[in-house]
Amino acid sequence: MDKWWRGAVIYEVYVRSFADGNGDGEGDLPGLRAKLPYLRELGIDALWLTPFYPSPLADGGYDVADYRDVDPRFGTLADFDAMLADAHRLGLRVIVDIVPNHSSSAHPWFVEALASPPNSPARQRYIFSDTTNDWQSMFGGSAWSRVPDGQYYLHLFDSGQPDFNWRNPEVRAEFESVLRFWLDRGVDGFRIDVAHGMIKAVGLPSLGNPPEGGTHTVLPYYDQEEVHDVYRDWRKILDSYPGDRIAVAEAWVTPPSRLARYVVADELHQAFNFDFLQAPWSAPDLRRTIDSCLSAAEAVGAPTTWVLSNHDTKRHVTRYGSLERARAATLLMLALPGSAYLYQGEELGLPEVLDLPDEARQDPVFRRSGGADKGRDGCRVPIPWSGDRPPFGFSDTGAEWLPSPDRWAPLTAAAQDGDPSSTLSLYRDALRLRRSDTATGRLTWHESPETVLDFERLGGLRCVVNLGDEPVPPPAGYGAPLLASGPLADGLLPTDTAAWFTAS
Repeated sequence: MDKWWRGAVIYEVYVRSFADGNGDGEGDLPGLRAKLPYLRELGIDALWLTPFYPSPLADGGYDVADYRDVDPRFGTLADFDAMLADAHRLGLRVIVDIVPNHSSSAHPWFVEALASPPNSPARQRYIFSDTTNDWQSMFGGSAWSRVPDGQYYLHLFDSGQPDFNWRNPEVRAEFESVLRFWLDRGVDGFRIDVAHGMIKAVGLPSLGNPPEGGTHTVLPYYDQEEVHDVYRDWRKILDSYPGDRIAVAEAWVTPPSRLARYVVADELHQAFNFDFLQAPWSAPDLRRTIDSCLSAAEAVGAPTTWVLSNHDTKRHVTRYGSLERARAATLLMLALPGSAYLYQGEELGLPEVLDLPDEARQDPVFRRSGGADKGRDGCRVPIPWSGDRPPFGFSDTGAEWLPSPDRWAPLTAAAQDGDPSSTLSLYRDALRLRRSDTATGRLTWHESPETVLDFERLGGLRCVVNLGDEPVPPPAGYGAPLLASGPLADGLLPTDTAAWFTAS
């Protein structure tokens, strides 16, 4: 029997914005627990939870102060255990985020480091230096902050997120212990934040003249060879537990052949395919991306892991420019071989909220750029569940940590439930058909116009996507589509429409 994760559909829950169980305006674990039947009805196989650990929220929880507890704003360890038990009872697996590249500046280790002298064991858990280089924070500005005694510490992200020194055995041992803590509680795996960034090049060389590495430029703080030693050790831990536990890498690595090195047989199970997410709405570009990603993954015997949206990227309704394209892209993605990740709210067709007031924004990208970059808050607005005014059932008290727009009333889960033309119904139907499609053969392309994607897997669904300006006929020898992202017009597939067929 094939491993569950090779073809799984996994749903990302941004915990703070999913469902508020106590009325304080922030999502939490009890709120999530109450919505698990909704996720089961949607048809997913597993859910991935963004960080719910104690944190000052300098970066939405990706600044962890305690890796073995639940932040009180999200609940308790008992709440986590109850949610996990309910999820497993419903047949849903649960993956949790782990953030190994950096901690919060409020983590006891970093507090100890600041209170300790230079070159002390406490400081050697992080990356301190007497000098700086030209590395820049991913959120804008220098990647170095000075401490009172004159040394500097490295933070590739916010200054409240100091980078660990992964050349220190104590750091490696600590995270192996953290993995076991959550595996012992019953989690089914981990999503690894900044999975390509933990090891920095020896000597911390400047960016001015980075070394060349084959077909890609090696940044001194990303995709270093030694990171694979870490994952080989982690894989042994995962394999020592029953139940097929997994790890998925958030690794912004190109080309696909380089990314595939993270999912060889003795390392991680999956790695997000960001080349697909970033591909333009163009049939030739998408086909090249799909082929290169499949080829790289097949070369190491791994599944490809597709994604269109997440908590760090603009929602694909807005990125593609229309709901029609977003719905077609969803059917394209779900027809491809491999695993797929959904981001909460995409099943409702939610667009990016571009008009958040500046005073409501909390992303450090917005703050560190002086407002020039609006940041990622627009894809993190709380989910609209029901009702005709904000917060649309997200909170019983009317509170919400980011304001949702009035225009979302037609997009609530309640408004779309039972409407066969809704985006929610499209996702439910697509996931039901995908689950029933047992084809495991390789993808086969059919001859088609340059603006059309037409493929199938041996014995499985045939998917046709029209990305051109004119309607196109469906494939000959097939009846009406099993499912389409939009209605056919006079028997033709309109522009920006995808459809699934089986042989009649």
